[in-house]
Amino acid sequence: MSRQPAAPIRVLVAKPGLDGHDRGAKVVARALRDAGFEVIYTGLHQTPEMIANTAIQEDVQVVGLSILSGAHAVLVPEVIRRLKDAGLSDVLLVVGGIIPDSDISELKTLGVHMVFTPGTPLPSVVEYIRNHAPQRK
Repeated sequence: MSRQPAAPIRVLVAKPGLDGHDRGAKVVARALRDAGFEVIYTGLHQTPEMIANTAIQEDVQVVGLSILSGAHAVLVPEVIRRLKDAGLSDVLLVVGGIIPDSDISELKTLGVHMVFTPGTPLPSVVEYIRNHAPQRK
């Protein structure tokens, strides 16, 4: 009796807010894709509502937010609220970008599982998501 291979982890990579710099998000999205994940990249200028709606529609296990604008203190809590309101409290939420060290613990308290700052090796991001993404039901 052969075992079915596990379905690929589905990851949403999103750029909330007005930040127009998406090179890092695209690099991470490609690394995740190359590691065998199914990646949905939303593009620039996503609202928290758009991100939550896409997470539902795409049935993702992971939401990755890329923020370079400094608006993480406003946008991340709103994304978390929208995800919880949509019943997605089991989604692994990770954030990447320019996040001051002093804000990381607050983001984790709010529900962010991991914050990846500039210079984080891509294999570390892949490994973290592979090891922590919730299993499909």
